Amino acid sequence: MSSRVLRKLQSDKEKELMDSEVLSDIETDTPVGGARRRQLNINRYDLLNQHSHSESEVKEDDNETEAAKSCEGNPVHESIKKKRKKRKKKSGKHVSTHRSSEDNADMDEVERSVREVNRLLGENIASSVATQSSHKQDKACKKTILSVQHKHLNPNNELKRIFGSKIIQSEHKRKNRSSSRGHVKTTWLVTCKENWPQVGKSGLSMSLIETKNSLQYFAYEHSQSYWQVETRFLQAVESLNPDNIVAIINEHPYHVNALIQLSDLCKLSEDLAMAAELIERALYCLEYAFHPLFNLAQGTCRLDYRRQENRALYITLFKHLTFLGGRACSRTSLEFCKLLLSLDPDKDPIGIKLAIDFYALRAKEYQWLVDFVTELDATHYLTQLPNFAFSLAVAYFYVGDVVRADGMLQDALLMFPGVLLPLLDACSVQVDDRVAKHAFFNGATEKSFPMSLTQLTNLYVHRGYHIWKDSDLLPWLEKNVHEVLDRVERNEPVVADYKEKRARRYAGPLPLSISRHIILSDDVKGISPFTEESGPIMRFDPLPPPDSINLYSRPQRPTTVVNTSANPLAMFLGSLLPDFNPNQIRMIEGEPDEGAGQANEDRVQNNVDLRQSVASLVDAMRDLLNIYRPDVPNDADVDENDDSADDDMT
Repeated sequence: MSSRVLRKLQSDKEKELMDSEVLSDIETDTPVGGARRRQLNINRYDLLNQHSHSESEVKEDDNETEAAKSCEGNPVHESIKKKRKKRKKKSGKHVSTHRSSEDNADMDEVERSVREVNRLLGENIASSVATQSSHKQDKACKKTILSVQHKHLNPNNELKRIFGSKIIQSEHKRKNRSSSRGHVKTTWLVTCKENWPQVGKSGLSMSLIETKNSLQYFAYEHSQSYWQVETRFLQAVESLNPDNIVAIINEHPYHVNALIQLSDLCKLSEDLAMAAELIERALYCLEYAFHPLFNLAQGTCRLDYRRQENRALYITLFKHLTFLGGRACSRTSLEFCKLLLSLDPDKDPIGIKLAIDFYALRAKEYQWLVDFVTELDATHYLTQLPNFAFSLAVAYFYVGDVVRADGMLQDALLMFPGVLLPLLDACSVQVDDRVAKHAFFNGATEKSFPMSLTQLTNLYVHRGYHIWKDSDLLPWLEKNVHEVLDRVERNEPVVADYKEKRARRYAGPLPLSISRHIILSDDVKGISPFTEESGPIMRFDPLPPPDSINLYSRPQRPTTVVNTSANPLAMFLGSLLPDFNPNQIRMIEGEPDEGAGQANEDRVQNNVDLRQSVASLVDAMRDLLNIYRPDVPNDADVDENDDSADDDMT
């Protein structure tokens, strides 16, 4: 309220008091009638109405002034001025009892005008804010491709969709009733089991090295006690007795590299359940040591593979997702692939890009695979790998873009013709005469394929032939194969262009990341990344990078020359036992030596003794570690429920 109105009200109140004193004197002397009393009452209320009107008028002037200032430069400003002048002209006329309602109507009109101006201004501000937020979303879009969802890291969520929630829930209730453990730290990668000991002070920790370009770089650290155990473990690996590794785990149940090495021994004896549980225990210990800022879901945490202490997390994650894939948990395996790739997406030291497309197709994440290749192909050259060239075409086919799928499949067949016949053979498909006799696919003109390309082709066929068993894909593949042969017979320039690219791109040896991937995928037969210069290879640390930052020195073991024709069992045992001779197991694969007689019989007996000793060692480890084989769904049951499970996952 303005000071002018206050002074006017104060003077009016003084007049009212004086009138009331006069009226009181009159009332005491002369009786006043009803008409006179009503007249006095009307006059008093008229006075109050005038006071209130003057106050509202001043308020309106103040509001109009502020509105005019706020609306200056706007098209509504002139209309506000005209309405204000019109009201000032009306203020000189006779004031009646309807004046307040008219002023209120005018005031509402002004307020509506002000609101309209503010609305226009707000829309402009909102549009600018929306534009800025859209830019931020576009900038953050790259992170969402490798972002990890915690719910998909738990294989039980996927098993519920495959086998039903009642079976999984009843199993968990039974375990919870039988478990008497105290408080257990919540983890995302694996769940602590009731027969596992407490982690306590394992000697593992993680520290934040630096933050650069919104990326956080971490590193594992080993305490002095863990360093002593690791040195003892390396000496046990160098020895001839695997019992030394078991003794280390008996004293230190969460030594990561010992658990990895022991898991490989269990896998050799075909005890996959125990091998998978040992990897889960190693992964649980590694996650227990995570830094508080090491967030799995963001995709912005990096772990340098050059550091010797960091490699255990890469190895255990890869082995864990492989075991999950064997249990038909493809969606969970895909999430672990994304996590593993997010640790170092540029170098990809384990070569997880060779498997991520397979799990994406098995999990029916077709659109995600398309977006993944679209975003990263320009910088990582994904379509130059056989697995992505074929898998991307399959993804487009399932998405519904058949025209693009046909073009990409034909390009893949033209670029990698050596894939077709092994792929159809793995799918048990009879090849027609035209394809079988044509020189483009049977390799008559491509006998000198680069060795690197042959290994990549065999790796894709071994892993990806499960995808092509779909009844919808085989007719589509057959149609495009004949179209490719038509293009070859027309001598299109693209055929010669792709031939020249094959010879140039894959001429050199395999990168170390792909070689590590093949070593860790030891169930892939017919593929060997070893050469005569490879030397001894550790299962817990295969092929360290040349610029490795080592905390420990590698154990010295006798170097055994292993050629590329050696069978996978020889490579596996050679990586576990330091002085293992690959010639000892030639009889296992039906490859007798040139000499016959008692020497071969002795070798056969040695092989039998070797397998029996490994089996007895694993049995002793199971009793020692109190690890029993859980109920694992049969592969046949998984195949029978595969269709319904896939429907649930969509």
